[in-house]
Amino acid sequence: MTVYSVRHVTHYTYKRPVSFGQHRVLFRPRDSFDQRLLEATMTIEPRPAQVRWIHDVFGNCIALVDIDHRSDQLRFETNIRLDHNHGPPIHLEMDTEALTYPFSYDEEEMPDLACTIARSYEDPEGQVEHWAQQFVGSASTGRTAHVLMTLCFAIRQSFVYARRTERGTQTPIQTLQRRQGTCRDFALLMMEAARSLGFAARFVTGYIYVHDRDGSKTLGGGSTHAWCQIYLPGAGWVEFDPTNGIVGNQYLIRVGVARDPRQAIPLWGTYEGDADDFDDMVVQVNVTSET
Repeated sequence: MTVYSVRHVTHYTYKRPVSFGQHRVLFRPRDSFDQRLLEATMTIEPRPAQVRWIHDVFGNCIALVDIDHRSDQLRFETNIRLDHNHGPPIHLEMDTEALTYPFSYDEEEMPDLACTIARSYEDPEGQVEHWAQQFVGSASTGRTAHVLMTLCFAIRQSFVYARRTERGTQTPIQTLQRRQGTCRDFALLMMEAARSLGFAARFVTGYIYVHDRDGSKTLGGGSTHAWCQIYLPGAGWVEFDPTNGIVGNQYLIRVGVARDPRQAIPLWGTYEGDADDFDDMVVQVNVTSET
């Protein structure tokens, strides 16, 4: 068991005082068997008129923030502490019938999994599917775990991680053609590739603990992180982080899940003013281990 602490600060500045629309904040992890929330706090400047909590369609905890003060700055600071446990290897937990690819999901689960199996992005020439099929052939044992791990490791080894300032996520085809992207881009590419092979996949937003910042090759630290989950009978939703080639939940702090990255934005909101009133945004994320 490991105790992780996460401090996340987002600071917006404007050239003149502006008024703010409602902001949505996704930062509070849900308790689960592999992570137990110990503490969660949020500080907002200027002080909000109201903070209201809801569960979204995926069961994520969302804070709805209303601010009635005009200001030339807006600052969110969130802090969480949680117990974290590493799970067992996926091949030790899967149902026997799912060990070999391809397999069929249970009929009773299909209505709930259908929207996570359906492709969400156009691929008229089948580029993503063609790319994914090569990993089925390379898994000589025919084992489901090998297919997915090979796909995950291929992104880690063959694509270049590159942060960018532009908002949004690249389409899977753009990432495939450019051979580079952010953690969100890589997660989406793996999701759509897995879906093309018939797997149920969903997007995860959260944080990653970098064990040794000076010498570690772990990517995605210093900001929010993203990866994906694949549903495997007997094992459930299993974490795959193609940015780092991680299979399982080691070092990964899960905050929210969604069918698509656009549904899992950590902080979203609006302001009333001209476009050039916006000055800057600074994000700082620190993930530390207490044990």
